[in-house]
Amino acid sequence: MRLAWLLLAMAAFPAARCVALESKPAEAALADIRRVYVDQLGGGKTSDQFRDMLIAAMQTSGLFVLTENPDRADATLKGSGDDLIFTDEHTSADSIGIHANAGGSSSSRALNSGGTSSQTMGIGVTDSENSRIQERRHEATGSVRLVGKDGDVIWSTTQESGGGKFRSAMADVADKIMKQLAEETKKMRELAAIARDAAALRSGAKDKAEK
Repeated sequence: MRLAWLLLAMAAFPAARCVALESKPAEAALADIRRVYVDQLGGGKTSDQFRDMLIAAMQTSGLFVLTENPDRADATLKGSGDDLIFTDEHTSADSIGIHANAGGSSSSRALNSGGTSSQTMGIGVTDSENSRIQERRHEATGSVRLVGKDGDVIWSTTQESGGGKFRSAMADVADKIMKQLAEETKKMRELAAIARDAAALRSGAKDKAEK
């Protein structure tokens, strides 16, 4: 299986493209990031708490070494995060009304007699109900970017969450950010390893041919 991957890599990364790989585009540079400094984040009052959550999530992943010394870091995580608290208000009104009216009248006049009759009926029922529901909600957002020593943005993402059943909205955002970063870092490290093995095979084949 490993040999099959190497053969695919040799086909996908011919010698003409090896020079381009050495220049390390932003995506490929993610494979070399090992030590990270998490900078102070912008945003609201909860930005410091959000920074701590990101640091904890990165440590849990085991993919990076966290440092408090930015000079020692391969890259710096920058960005902003905020946790908004607002109230949703829902109003509804229900009403039932029944109205019925009936009326009638008659009159007659003769030479020696006269008569008058009238009849009126009315029914009216009115019922109304108004309700208002207020719900307190959280909505957290986070936008971060991984910046290399040369100032190039290596990776970035924006996540948001309304919270989960067992975690806060901000903690959920931090986990989403770290999940995406971990997946893309693993992918780039695997591709880099395949490219190195393919380059080693080409080098060995070249040396053997020269001999």
